[in-house]
Amino acid sequence: MSQCDTSPSLIQSPGLPRSADGAPVFAEPWQAQAFGLTVHLHEQGLFSWGEWAAHLSHEVHRTERAADGSDYFEAWVAALSHLLAEKGVADEASVLALQESWQRAAEATPHGQPIELANDPMRRASQQSG
Repeated sequence: MSQCDTSPSLIQSPGLPRSADGAPVFAEPWQAQAFGLTVHLHEQGLFSWGEWAAHLSHEVHRTERAADGSDYFEAWVAALSHLLAEKGVADEASVLALQESWQRAAEATPHGQPIELANDPMRRASQQSG
């Protein structure tokens, strides 16, 4: 795997969650999953680190992003979505529809239970009517 440098200013962002020893950590499991998926897709040769860095940089530096870095992984997912669309892997509408389905599934899942896409009420309704 290629090595990429992390910007010192990014590491110092006050909005990033930190471990007890002060190292940046993932605030939510989905962030770790998005990170892992990105690394996996790079390792499979879908894109270079240079391509990834350009897309992520574009998203992170959008004017509507939080100045404190608290929406860093939202930028990460947006960058990955755009890169997948650019590569013809998935169109942005499909990615957005899947994202919305996961959100509905999360909202419909009882606390403490694993979130599964099958828990999306709209998905269940379409399967029952079909």
